[in-house]
Amino acid sequence: MATYRIFGSELSPYSVKVRSYFRFKGLPHEWILRGPANVDQFRRYARLPLIPLVVTPDDKGLQDSTPIMETIEASHPEPSMHPADPTLRFLSALLEEFGDEWGNKWMFHYRWFYEPDQLSAADRIVRGMMPGAGEAEIAAMAKSIRERMVPRLSFVGSSPATKEPIEASFRHTLELLERHLAGRPFLFGTRPVFADFGLFAQFYQALTDPTAGALMRTTAPGVVAWTTRMLDPKAEGGVESWDRLAPTLHPLLKDEVAGRFLPWSTANAAALAAGQSSFSVTLAGQTFAQEPQKYHARSLADLKARYAAVPDRKQLDAILQDVGCLGWLQA
Repeated sequence: MATYRIFGSELSPYSVKVRSYFRFKGLPHEWILRGPANVDQFRRYARLPLIPLVVTPDDKGLQDSTPIMETIEASHPEPSMHPADPTLRFLSALLEEFGDEWGNKWMFHYRWFYEPDQLSAADRIVRGMMPGAGEAEIAAMAKSIRERMVPRLSFVGSSPATKEPIEASFRHTLELLERHLAGRPFLFGTRPVFADFGLFAQFYQALTDPTAGALMRTTAPGVVAWTTRMLDPKAEGGVESWDRLAPTLHPLLKDEVAGRFLPWSTANAAALAAGQSSFSVTLAGQTFAQEPQKYHARSLADLKARYAAVPDRKQLDAILQDVGCLGWLQA
C-alpha cells in the first residue's frame, strides 16, 4: 500500500490528532517533524504555513485536521471513525468540534500563560525542529519562540481576566470525563469515534506540559489512560446506545458544550458579522471577553450544516433540547 507523509509536530494537537487517526486506520504513513531541514518540501504542498500537512500517495497536499480526516475517510471507510447511528454520529461530531475549538483554549492557555510551561514548550519545540543544535542556539531560539507565542494568548481569549473561566472549564471537563470513562475505554464505547480524536489531542498536549499535566495526573488518571490509549487506538468493539452513554455524557454536553462552547461560538460569529473588534459573553456565570476569530465562525457554520443534514432529527432534537444545545444549532 502506498505511503502518506504527515508533516507535523509533537507539540501540535492537530498534528497528533491526524497521526492518531492514521494509526487507527492502519494506513502506512511517514511522520515528518516540520523544521528548517524540510521547509522547501513543505512549501511545495502547503497552501498555508500551518501543520499538519498530509501529502497523499498521488502527490496532493491536504491541510486542516478535520477536512484531512474526512477526505481520507471517504476513500478508506473502514474501520469507520463515525458511529453508524445518525444521532450518535452528530453528537460525536459536536464533541469533536468542541475539542478542536474550545479545548484548544485550555491547551494554549496552560502552555503559554505560566512561565514553567512557556520554558518547557519553547525548549521542546526547538529541540524537535533543530536536532543536534548547540545549547546556546537552542536557548536563543527558545527565547524567540516565547516572545512570539506569549502575545498570541489573546487569540484564544486567554488573559488574566479569563484565566479562571478557562481553567474552571478544564477542571470541570476533566471531572466529567473521569466519570464517563470509568466504565469504557473510549468516549462512545469500545471503539474510538470522531469525538475521541478531537478531544484527546488537546488533552495529550496538556499532559505533556508541567502545570496541566500535573493536574491531570493528580485528579484524572482515567483521562490520562484514555489519552495515552488514543495515541495508537484500536477498534476493540462497538458503540454504545445513547441510553447507556447518557448518564455521564449528558452532563458534559449540558455544562460545557451548551454552557460554554456554543454560546461563545455564537457570540464570536455575531461579533464578526457586526464588524466588532471585541466581544463579551457570559459563560457559566463568568464573563468571557476576547477578539473575534474568523475560523471559528466558519466552523460553527459547518457544524450547523452538519446538523441540518441529519436525515431524521426526532431523537437527536430531543437529546439536544434536553442538554440545552438545540437552540444554538437552529439559530
